[in-house]
Amino acid sequence: MAKDASFDVVSKYDVADMINIVDQVKRELSTRYDFQGTGSEIEFDRDASELRLKSNSELKLRAMKDVIESKFIRRSVDLKFLDSSQEITQSGMDYKWTLSLKQGLDQDKAKQVSKIIRDKHSKVKSSIQGDAIRVVSASRDELQAVMQTLRGEDLPFAVSFENFR
Repeated sequence: MAKDASFDVVSKYDVADMINIVDQVKRELSTRYDFQGTGSEIEFDRDASELRLKSNSELKLRAMKDVIESKFIRRSVDLKFLDSSQEITQSGMDYKWTLSLKQGLDQDKAKQVSKIIRDKHSKVKSSIQGDAIRVVSASRDELQAVMQTLRGEDLPFAVSFENFR
């Protein structure tokens, strides 16, 4: 009898990717003419899961966000990790903007993903385990079909896959 294959559905970004994205943005800001002498900075805080932007104008902050989004797309990181709902703050001549990085599946999100899997793939079993969903099947092809289905769904949060065995 063949052993069952499995994988975990999670909502986590890769920290190494985020560090590389921030380094690339810093490099681009240092070479672009429109950012020369503006004091524009970007910082990645791992513990708080956020990107902190600082510049001398709101327009520069929005341009920095566009550069960040282009780097996300280039490195195939889902833009749904980026939460720009916080307001831009001004203190003196500096403008600051904190972009939170959303990750983790809460119970409601996990139930939503599990329901999609149950409805579209009857041959697989899914179980919620903390902030991950374990998907198990005898067929690896069926598991890959589940991955394709979840990538194709328009979920309001990012999903990624780990521990494919």
